Amino acid sequence: MTSTGQGAQPNRPNPYAPPAEPINPFAMAPKTNTMAIVSFVSSLVIGLVGIITGHIALGQIRARGEVGRGFALAGLIIGYVSTAVFVILVALAVIFASALAAFLVNVGSNAGSSSSSSAPLPTGELGAANFDGGYLEFGAGPVIIDEYIDPMCPFCAQFEQTNGELLLAGVESGVITLRVHSLAFLDSKSQGTNYSSRASAALTCQATLNPGETLDFLSELFANQPLENTPGLSDAELADLAGGDASITDCVQSGDYQAWSQQNTESALTGPIAGAEIEAVSGTPTVLVDGAQYRGSLTNQAEFSAFVAGAF
Repeated sequence: MTSTGQGAQPNRPNPYAPPAEPINPFAMAPKTNTMAIVSFVSSLVIGLVGIITGHIALGQIRARGEVGRGFALAGLIIGYVSTAVFVILVALAVIFASALAAFLVNVGSNAGSSSSSSAPLPTGELGAANFDGGYLEFGAGPVIIDEYIDPMCPFCAQFEQTNGELLLAGVESGVITLRVHSLAFLDSKSQGTNYSSRASAALTCQATLNPGETLDFLSELFANQPLENTPGLSDAELADLAGGDASITDCVQSGDYQAWSQQNTESALTGPIAGAEIEAVSGTPTVLVDGAQYRGSLTNQAEFSAFVAGAF
């Protein structure tokens, strides 16, 4: 048993110690920043709002000594992530919409081509169109000139601009027979619209309805020739270029003669070409004068004129 001893003193407060700090039961904890809470909540709905309010909240917290930094950081992180996801989804949607539009254009083009090819091909002669021969014929002169062209071919346009009036004069003076073979080599260069087939068909429409104005229409086609790898002129724009008493609008819009133009293209590629020194056409323009191929300059009228004169 332990004893404190006779002289032991009990523990007593030190009267000289400084007084203890009083505890204020009503002291307030640091305030939670309002914008930090707004940032966190809004980031769950609109990421951009969460980002903006999160940056504002961090600035206020530093300046005021408030709490809520965790809410602000969470709002920033969620806001940036959700905004990035939104941007990616928008980009994917744009890409998908573009691909879908291209697909629908291609399907529509193929559907039009299929419907044209399923119809029976024309035969016989109508206006200036010789369907069995595969060409449009103008004049009745002794020298026969076969001109194989594609409405989208820029070199064909050069030849037409150089020699178109010369050929027209030869037809009108009765010294040549001009046979125009309008082909569709460059359908793949018109973004799925089959411009070469459509323009060739429009030329055939003009030849059947307004044969006397067909060569003028051919000149207009080349004067308004679209660039390769563009959709080309619309059907309405093609019809507007054609002069004459009869409108070719219905004929062009119906797709008449597109399949015939495509068949002529295949025949020209595979041959044989009767009475010609070449077996088949490998490109445009190809110009034959009584079966002999002109191989000179496309932009030298004197050279071509001399070549034709040699056939008389």
